[in-house]
Amino acid sequence: MKLNQSDKSFLFSSTEIPDIFFTEYLPEAKSEFVKVYFYVLFLSKHNSEIKINDLSKTLDLDFPTVQDAIKYWEGAGLFIKNPNGYSLANLQEIELNKLYHPKVSLSPKDIEKNAESQARAKVIDSINSQFFSGTMAPSWYPDIELWFEKYGFDEQVMIALFSYAFENRALHPNYLRTVAEGWNRENIKTYNDLDLYFERREKTNILKKKIAQKLNLSRNLTAYDEEYIIKWTENYKYDMDIIEIALKRAATKNTINFEYIDTLLSDWHNKGLSSVSDVNAYLDSAKTKDKKIKQVKQMALEYTQSTFDNWDALYDN
Repeated sequence: MKLNQSDKSFLFSSTEIPDIFFTEYLPEAKSEFVKVYFYVLFLSKHNSEIKINDLSKTLDLDFPTVQDAIKYWEGAGLFIKNPNGYSLANLQEIELNKLYHPKVSLSPKDIEKNAESQARAKVIDSINSQFFSGTMAPSWYPDIELWFEKYGFDEQVMIALFSYAFENRALHPNYLRTVAEGWNRENIKTYNDLDLYFERREKTNILKKKIAQKLNLSRNLTAYDEEYIIKWTENYKYDMDIIEIALKRAATKNTINFEYIDTLLSDWHNKGLSSVSDVNAYLDSAKTKDKKIKQVKQMALEYTQSTFDNWDALYDN
């Protein structure tokens, strides 16, 4: 890797890092990659041939990690490959181009141009103040505006989105985008929608704990198990009393199988059973029916055996 240089004494020289790096790139980059970027930025002031092996030894990083770091920063647009090696991109120029992209970028002043956007501008200002201490990077503005338009969130939901990410220590665009997609699939538009969604989630979490205790499971329930529970509670409207009947029947098996539990509850739902008494009456009826079937089979077996006995007697004569 060849880098450009300017001659300065190390004692009096300094390496400047734009603030945009800390807001846009640092949160999502691995610490080893940041280490490589900082050192390459430092070396870019000195005209020398830099080898990956030398970086590996100097930074105490294995060779593949340094290679991955270079590929990462190249993918992020910070390292620009050219015939003679690499050059470092101007971070302010990159972000300026993003900010003034014609379709997806809006600055705070752009948002405040019309009355409809004034409420959103206040929300963005509140997000900047609450979660970024007034240092929110410019690239957040188009993202927030885009999420308003794409998902139809109201202002309170947008603030709740950032609050959720902040509490989970994941205040970066990819995480917020993933959560926003999930809320959109739940058809959340207003804060009331969000409140009801969290109530459902809390109910599901309580049921998960109860079900794990009833089944004496040593493992945590998986996301697939949770899908079943949501199906039973939200689609079938079953409470724990009915679910527990299915759990008891499943507990008689050698292994706990959520698919078997789901088969039972789905069958009851399809038969229109909506209460504990309905389910117990159906199970009693099925038990009586099974008993009669066994009796008929036994009578048939006894009749068949009696017939064979008569034939044997006939030949004995």
